[in-house]
Amino acid sequence: MIDQRLLRNNPALIEEGLKARGMDIDLAPLQKHCKALKELEEKRNILQSQGNSIGKEVGKKIKQGISPNSEEISNLRIKGNQIKQEVGLIEEEEKSINTRLNDQILCLPNLPEKDSIQGKNEKDNKEIRRWGEPFSRKNLKEHWEIANKLNLWDSERSALIAKSRFVTLFNQAAKLERSLISFMLDLHVKKGYQEVLPPALVNTASLKGSGQLPKFAEESFRCADDDLWLTPTAEVPLTSLHRGEIIPKELLPLKYVAYSPCFRREAGSYGRDTRGLIRLHQFNKVELYWFSNPINSREALDQITSDAESVLQQLELPYRVIELCTGDLGFSAKKTYDLEVWLPGANAYREISSCSNCGDFQARRSSIRTKDNNKKNVLLHTLNGSGLAIGRTMAAILENGQQSDGSINLPKALIPYFGSSKLKPE
Repeated sequence: MIDQRLLRNNPALIEEGLKARGMDIDLAPLQKHCKALKELEEKRNILQSQGNSIGKEVGKKIKQGISPNSEEISNLRIKGNQIKQEVGLIEEEEKSINTRLNDQILCLPNLPEKDSIQGKNEKDNKEIRRWGEPFSRKNLKEHWEIANKLNLWDSERSALIAKSRFVTLFNQAAKLERSLISFMLDLHVKKGYQEVLPPALVNTASLKGSGQLPKFAEESFRCADDDLWLTPTAEVPLTSLHRGEIIPKELLPLKYVAYSPCFRREAGSYGRDTRGLIRLHQFNKVELYWFSNPINSREALDQITSDAESVLQQLELPYRVIELCTGDLGFSAKKTYDLEVWLPGANAYREISSCSNCGDFQARRSSIRTKDNNKKNVLLHTLNGSGLAIGRTMAAILENGQQSDGSINLPKALIPYFGSSKLKPE
């Protein structure tokens, strides 16, 4: 969430950041609310000071021997009660304005990092580096075609169970999914991450804290009878893991890795990637999450990106790193690197991880702080990254490992988990 003080004192900076995202928003109504709040706060402080003075004066006069029931004391108390009532009315007005202001600020995205690439959409993103040699040859199949040949999953029966865009994995695919999850968790734990298995259901406050609400309400699945939603990503419960806390600075960075099922309506993406594992309503993901000291978050973004890259390197999957331009940033992110894995069957790179520095945006929404060197409470920074999306990783393994005899060679790092070096036709 954007800082109210910034909105009040430097609205031009906010307008500049929003324009970089392609948004032209009139901030005048928000500034009006901020100004009104400031004036009410000043008025309340003056009245409270007057009330405190009256209270002290009453105590002083009683000590001097004036009767508590005297007319002089009675008049002072009447005046003090009137001030209390005025303060109460002001506090109610402050609460009302603050609620309206926060409701509007919650809809504003994070401001891009100053050195972010300026651009309108994904066409303006910049490739930073590549790893591995993409291969391509004739008659390569896409992963969903391979799955049909190997009887790896069933989408039609899944539609009977739920609806379209769900998939049921069988035999080798189910085992490969499980193997990938264990492999990724083990890899990241060895790098110093704490493993977490969070709830798959989250409340509204958790979604607001991470930036999913109110912006993405239509893309989320809600439980009608409870204040609970199916989590769209483990980023949501991990953000709220320390909601309302002050984390000692000596514990930072706190680094978590979590496996979770993820649920998304994928609103607005109808017709895209309707076959296979690229765009499903339910998918598994291993998420990396950092709570960082603000002065170290830039370096932390490089590290969390490197940690996500290490999964692809261990799995021998070619990929490239893309820096997102300002117009393509996610709602909560100030700077993002996407990892795009090579899919030879599709003859294209496809996103498999998104690593973002959210600055203090989520921390402000969730009231997560630490102490600075002067022992003052300050908002910390949060970072997240997929490490990785399991279904898309499986798709990449199927396409990159396909052999002429119909089998699939598995990466060496997976063999101890899967128990075999190949997927074979059954």
